Amino acid sequence: MAERRLTGLALKVGPLGEHDRLLSVLSDDLGISRLAVPGARRPRSSLAAAAPLTLLELQVGGRSGLARVRQLRVLQSFSGLGACLETLSAAQVLCDLCLQLAAEDPVEGLLSTTLLHLERLEAHASNPELVLAGTVQACVHLLTLGGYGLPLQSCCLTGEPLNPPLGRWEWRCSLLPDDGFAIDDQPGAAIRLNPSELALLQRLTRPNLPRRQDGELMGPPPVWRRLLTVVEIWTRTHLHRPSRALAMLRETLQMDG
Repeated sequence: MAERRLTGLALKVGPLGEHDRLLSVLSDDLGISRLAVPGARRPRSSLAAAAPLTLLELQVGGRSGLARVRQLRVLQSFSGLGACLETLSAAQVLCDLCLQLAAEDPVEGLLSTTLLHLERLEAHASNPELVLAGTVQACVHLLTLGGYGLPLQSCCLTGEPLNPPLGRWEWRCSLLPDDGFAIDDQPGAAIRLNPSELALLQRLTRPNLPRRQDGELMGPPPVWRRLLTVVEIWTRTHLHRPSRALAMLRETLQMDG
């Protein structure tokens, strides 16, 4: 294998043999790459910086089998995400989602979008409500890039536009995990949303979090927890694997209140 340079985000790091590490990296060109990092677990190793949540410039190569990291340089570190359990759990949600979405093929824009949302999570580390809302929006964006976007525009049963009638509190929209959202209270629904909850979810396809005129985040924490549940159900159904990171984040939020 020819020597080459690779720029990517370290999503996951695990042990490999006695002294090495196995590094899972997300890059634009290759999607997910799994690389051996020789001697990275030894004290004072020059490759010890191969850690999760770091943007790395790597020189990799090897004659056969698993490619090996020869040199690395840290371009950006998101170490601040480890300051509290909420942001660490949220970051793990994004990493886990990337590992699933780009497992087979590269996904255009996935790396840059993930980096953007990690930066936002780090900036909001002192505000659990913004961490929760930012995680939900990040999942919506990443799922859309990966081809698994939530179908938020029309009823999956009738094709009728999903226009939530704000103020009509008896109105409901049902999530049918295999198909999408259906108007009314449908049998087999995994969760049911009222008009304002659906409207808030639809706003998350936009670049920024929805805010009121005074700059405060729209929606109280219980509503954002429900939207996190929507994302968790959709991801589990369509990626065919439950996300431990999403479950951990949900449990963390429940412990906080």
